[in-house]
Amino acid sequence: VKAYVVMDFDSKMILASSNKDLTLPPASITKMMTAYVAFTELKEKNISLDEEILVSKKAWKTGGSKMFIEVGKKVKVKDILQGVITVSGNDASVALAEHISGDEKTFSTYMNQMATNLGLSNTNYTNATGLPSDSLYTTAEDISILSRALIAEFPDCLLYTSPSPRDRQK
Repeated sequence: VKAYVVMDFDSKMILASSNKDLTLPPASITKMMTAYVAFTELKEKNISLDEEILVSKKAWKTGGSKMFIEVGKKVKVKDILQGVITVSGNDASVALAEHISGDEKTFSTYMNQMATNLGLSNTNYTNATGLPSDSLYTTAEDISILSRALIAEFPDCLLYTSPSPRDRQK
């Protein structure tokens, strides 16, 4: 482990850390911000869980981990979120980004605005997936802040860590 932070959820106090400000490529941890943006959009009622996303060719062709969504098919937001959170699907992340912002580049700008709002001072996003990019980086401290914010503001996000759709109905 090159860097880590252990933060108390309630007090936000850092209990232990090593290289907390070391910038590193976040890889699939990027999807935490993708989910944070999506849950923000749901809260603001700009999208709904039952809304359908049309899968683009770009989303379908995205490499790496996949949800295996098919180009031209419509998939509900709640199922895409399951694919982003549980499967770490890059295809699902791109489809969600395109649905929310029109394209992944614009979505990345939105992600960076959210990062600034949350006080993530050593983070920059260039895509919704975490696929390698020289300008994609974060720190263990920023990840701890984002993790806490995601759970504190959107506790239902934890329901998506369950593989059972029935569990999300609660």
